[in-house]
Amino acid sequence: MKTIFSGIQPSGILTLGNYLGAMKHFVPLQDQFNCFYCIVDQHAITVPQEPAVLRENIRRLAALYLSVGLDPNKMTLFVQSEVPAHAKLGWIMLCTSYLGELERMTQFKDKSDGRGESIPGGLLAYPPLMAADILLYGTDFVPVGEDQKQHLELTRDLAARFNNRYGDIFTIPEVRLPETGARIMSLAEGTKKMSKSDPNQGAFISMLDDADTITKKIKRAQTDSDSVVRYDKAEKPAVSNLMTIYSLCSGKSLEEIEAMYEGKGYGAFKTELAEVVVETLRPIQERFEQLFHSSELDDILTAGAEKANKVANEMLYKVEKVMGMARL
Repeated sequence: MKTIFSGIQPSGILTLGNYLGAMKHFVPLQDQFNCFYCIVDQHAITVPQEPAVLRENIRRLAALYLSVGLDPNKMTLFVQSEVPAHAKLGWIMLCTSYLGELERMTQFKDKSDGRGESIPGGLLAYPPLMAADILLYGTDFVPVGEDQKQHLELTRDLAARFNNRYGDIFTIPEVRLPETGARIMSLAEGTKKMSKSDPNQGAFISMLDDADTITKKIKRAQTDSDSVVRYDKAEKPAVSNLMTIYSLCSGKSLEEIEAMYEGKGYGAFKTELAEVVVETLRPIQERFEQLFHSSELDDILTAGAEKANKVANEMLYKVEKVMGMARL
């Protein structure tokens, strides 16, 4: 069975975009692949975090992973910092990297822009740690958004570079993008990705927003002046984004949605879209409430860390052995 690895940072509550673009697709994968789903808290601390908030975000994210339908008997869910091999291999991958290629990373340039000499070193070392996360598990496929493809290419380069030096140790992972909804856009700006860090709270729907909040945000969502519900990403990006959300939540095709709202305008469309989103998130939110404060969640994370440690330590030993660092 092929292996999939995916990691999400515990920085804020996940959005509808995170669910439709990534987490929804994780559920069927657990029946087809050996899946490792990781809460990458060590990546989160590349920028300062409030300890109590970070701790709660880790737990919230773990509960959301399980609430969307992931089964601990079918996949491995764990917290990155509970598997020390990630940091150890991250250092090795950093030593395998070249400064120039790290400085060329788009996210490094974006997040370090205007910070002068106060750029956290972790922003530069982020991609080698991400490479370590992936390579520890013999990963064949990584389901990532388009904004992470550059990091995946670096992971492939580092794995190949290491293999050329020391032998065939790492599997070279491939990118796996969902065919539809890989990039859900902001409700306030149809050409900008929906993000939980957006200062405009109306620009995104949180997976834990209540029904009234969801309805208000959708009714205020950007559209355009012609009132026609038609899919056209170039000419009507905001409406097309709302139609994509409707399609992914309802299972209806874009053509069906166009036909349903022909001549009806945006009012009816937005009202019914809100209802569809609320019903999509309702069972997730109910399961979340059951899990968040439960010992069941702790038991699942403990078991996941034990399984991940076993696999990761075996790979780390192979790496250190060929490098001359492990005692035979």
